[in-house]
Amino acid sequence: MKKLFPLIFAIALLSSCSPFSLVNSETYNDADLANYKTFRIVTPADGHLPPGMEMVTYYNIAAAIREQMLERGFTEDAVSPLLINIGLTIHRRIETEPALPPGYTPYSGPYYNGLYPYFVYPRYNYWANYYANAQIITGMYKEGVLTMDMVNIKDKLPLFSASVATILENGDSQFRNLQGIAEAVSTLFSRFPVPVLPQYAHSK
Repeated sequence: MKKLFPLIFAIALLSSCSPFSLVNSETYNDADLANYKTFRIVTPADGHLPPGMEMVTYYNIAAAIREQMLERGFTEDAVSPLLINIGLTIHRRIETEPALPPGYTPYSGPYYNGLYPYFVYPRYNYWANYYANAQIITGMYKEGVLTMDMVNIKDKLPLFSASVATILENGDSQFRNLQGIAEAVSTLFSRFPVPVLPQYAHSK
């Protein structure tokens, strides 16, 4: 039965209209994201690019996220407290490891169904300590997972998190081409609580 689950999961993803499946989309700490007027996107200077993410991939993902935020009325600001963090993992096999590195004192934050992408900005800087004993899955049969966290970085307060998964048929091509990235990010924002402004809605 355990061997059948990955196959069933893969078939379910590939048979859907989109190659991207929304894994989770949650708001945390009763955050009202409409109260935030500005945002900033994590940069490689804030951490290290996740394994499997090249600089061009980062820029394309950041550009797609930026477009989604601007269409919802947010303004990009380099000193905004609303930090958008990006994580990407290419899973190749099932392995588990502790959710948090030893020795860190984390803050409140999301944890979802064992999926833990590698983030540009280290998530353990705002992850809850009650997950310190949790085990995470670090490999999932050549599946790509793109995750976005929104955090009030000033208060270390997680606000929103969403992740999408896709079965990778040819390496990580879905996260390299512009069309695939735009579709993945659109899926990330499909349940975002702040709607697109009317002037942009007709093009969606």
